[in-house]
Amino acid sequence: MSQSVLVINCGSSSIKFALYPSSDSSAPSIKALAERLGEQQPLLTIKSADAQENNTNTNTVLELDPGAAHKEALSAFMDQCQSALSQLAGIGHRIVHGGESFSASTLLDDNSIAQLKQVSDLAPLHNPVNLLGVELCQQLQPGVPNVAVFDTAFHQTIPESTYLYAVPYDWYQNAGVRRYGFHGTSYRYVAQETARRLQQPADSLNLLIAHLGNGCSACAIAQGKSVDTTMGLTPLEGMVMGSRSGDIDPSLIDYMVNHKGKTLEQVSNDLIRNSGLKGLSQLSNDMRSLLEAEAEGHEGAKRAIDVFCFRVARQLAALSTSLSSIDAIVFTGGIGEHASEVRRRILASWRNLGCRLDAELNQQNGDDTGRISAEGTQRIMVVATDEELMIAQDTYQQVTHD
Repeated sequence: MSQSVLVINCGSSSIKFALYPSSDSSAPSIKALAERLGEQQPLLTIKSADAQENNTNTNTVLELDPGAAHKEALSAFMDQCQSALSQLAGIGHRIVHGGESFSASTLLDDNSIAQLKQVSDLAPLHNPVNLLGVELCQQLQPGVPNVAVFDTAFHQTIPESTYLYAVPYDWYQNAGVRRYGFHGTSYRYVAQETARRLQQPADSLNLLIAHLGNGCSACAIAQGKSVDTTMGLTPLEGMVMGSRSGDIDPSLIDYMVNHKGKTLEQVSNDLIRNSGLKGLSQLSNDMRSLLEAEAEGHEGAKRAIDVFCFRVARQLAALSTSLSSIDAIVFTGGIGEHASEVRRRILASWRNLGCRLDAELNQQNGDDTGRISAEGTQRIMVVATDEELMIAQDTYQQVTHD
């Protein structure tokens, strides 16, 4: 009987793979990364569970042909892992934007794929390449079901008063202009894991979760449901990110186009790819590099980190208005899980929170439950996310559903 599930996350120049051998697997048996796709030296790196557990350097690294793109990378992965993929129950795909049509993970067919193509203009950098992954898997693994798991689905419970922009209402009616939110699969996992660690039902908790990585957002969760989040129509709105600006005055775009000679395309590209930590520091979009540079006296690095931390604190404080109480504030994502100094500075910027960190617990990224706050104060936690596991579980549920 088919048991395994393959999880695929297609980016513009990369593909992440994770193979889960059975429905009760909590970790993949194989992980792989295809990177630099379309460039001169594309690579495919495959790591087995044995190598991961033993921390041994037994990766299989394949140099793909120059210019090799997504189809060649998928083919190479499937050729290398042919035996492990022989009993696939389904393939789960991360799809960034589901619009209003999809409020839960969905078994894909021609009709649902056509619906997804209609909302691709809401996420032009993400959805087309996500759907390319689906189409390639249909070609390379004919007969194997494909399941879409949406970043936006978890946020479909946000109320109208929160998701509507104060723009002409027909923009929403005719063009779908509203706040959708992203990182939903991460929030769903972290909310469940936080509840497990606190030994309480997920639907009894009010949580503020900050997902901080190269992309950053935060979410207010009331009794297990998303009620507010920082990202909007696209993943550009909200917090300062690695290379994305986050919130700006919309008139800034008009100013740069009509008064500073930039084209609309140039401004859009700069806001997405050359802003955030990268733009402020004039050095890097990577928080680890910026922390190291700041320690060596780099003024741009300090400037970027200061702005980042303050803006996260301000966004979290704003989100707290959507909750009647807060059971825990949770950090997740690459920065949220590992950058103790960034967490400290975010909480120091949120001066009316009344929180006291336990310096030692914060330095070690939390105790057994993930707590980094001092006893007797607002509970602050660090919980590692696992979006791939959620995609695998949703895929099993969809392909075995009667």
